[in-house]
Amino acid sequence: MPHDVTMPQLGMAQDAGKIVSWLKAPGDPVSKGDALFEVETDKAVMEVESPAAGYLTGVAYGEGEDVPVGKVIARISDSAEEAEGASAPADPAPVPTAPKGDALPEGHSITMPQLGMAQDTGLLVTWLKAPGDAVAPEDVLFEVETDKSTMEVEAGRKGWLAATLAEAGEEVPVGQPVAIISDEKPETTVARSVKNGAAKPAAAEVPAKAEAATPAPAKAAPAKTAAPKPVATGGRILASPRARRLALEQGLDLSRLAEAGHPQPFHVCDLEVLRALPDPNAATAPAIASAARRLTARAATDGAASFSVWAAEAHGLTPDAVLAGLAGASLDGDTTVNVAVERVGGARVYAIPPGRALSAVAPTEEAPHLLLRDLRGTRLASVEMGPEDVPVLTVIEAGGGVQITLECAVGNMDGGAAIRLLSDFAGRMEQPLRHLL
Repeated sequence: MPHDVTMPQLGMAQDAGKIVSWLKAPGDPVSKGDALFEVETDKAVMEVESPAAGYLTGVAYGEGEDVPVGKVIARISDSAEEAEGASAPADPAPVPTAPKGDALPEGHSITMPQLGMAQDTGLLVTWLKAPGDAVAPEDVLFEVETDKSTMEVEAGRKGWLAATLAEAGEEVPVGQPVAIISDEKPETTVARSVKNGAAKPAAAEVPAKAEAATPAPAKAAPAKTAAPKPVATGGRILASPRARRLALEQGLDLSRLAEAGHPQPFHVCDLEVLRALPDPNAATAPAIASAARRLTARAATDGAASFSVWAAEAHGLTPDAVLAGLAGASLDGDTTVNVAVERVGGARVYAIPPGRALSAVAPTEEAPHLLLRDLRGTRLASVEMGPEDVPVLTVIEAGGGVQITLECAVGNMDGGAAIRLLSDFAGRMEQPLRHLL
């Protein structure tokens, strides 16, 4: 059965996207999830994946063409010889209206956008407007992240933010309402969570939750006005997901390409140009150092200490190998990651392969992707050392448990990934058996 490939919607105000390049040719065999082409809007450059396995047929648009959202671009057919005639493209599905009940105000629903054909949820990173705020069509309401990109979602219409239907750090299904914008100023506003589905008063509680989930206040200015360095395209950097991923893994700052005037969007080949750029001068160092993330979490008990004793007896693992395994299992991705465990007097790097099994953790000479400083047993009560070449987790004693601090440069890890890393690792330090489940 043929499957249509349509232009995805990358934002509420988007009505078209430009095909940057085709990554597959007509007649090529494809698997579900294979990248078919790259699409660009004024907010992001991303790869569109195949919705099914088969053969690419019926390619209706070429590179450089603007395609309306919802238009059929190609088809995935059962054979390369199948007729490539495509039926008339379907119009984009209408945006669902806001629910009438459950004490929600009436208005226009803002839904979780679809950033890719294979995407079914998005992570709400942070709110940039609070319930009760007046909004203009171009105002950014919130940031959303998937495994392919992070983007800002605009209001798309004038009015008041009457309700928020998800909290920072929550996964929201594509198409589900995230906010309600009313035409008139609401008498009461609502803030609710996807998890419990219960409405609650918006006063005072929403900013507190947003502050707990991310270092930025809930009503922070949009990222493009708070950028530490000027970049092209109004503060946004356009780059392919693969280029972004490799730059993150290699500690490369894509904003330096933008400052040098290199044309966007950036691709993998542009990373060679970036490596050849001269090092930033001393005058820019303070600005770079200030663009940092620092998050702190607590674990009520130090379960890793007793767990390490068991792991040594049962599997011959050292305490450092156990810590590296727990930290590596908290990182996103399905590739091998290297974690350096540092104590006072020395450090050792361990490789954690896909699957993150503790029994497979082994020493390596490769450069680390993550540094873990184990300062338990010292007199330190807190740490704030600033970002380094890779993200740094620092563990110190706190009462009967531990305090864990994550420090990293903004360019090394986005907000959502930092929250997930710290939350997952703190949970594993408290209950290490989670790693085995």
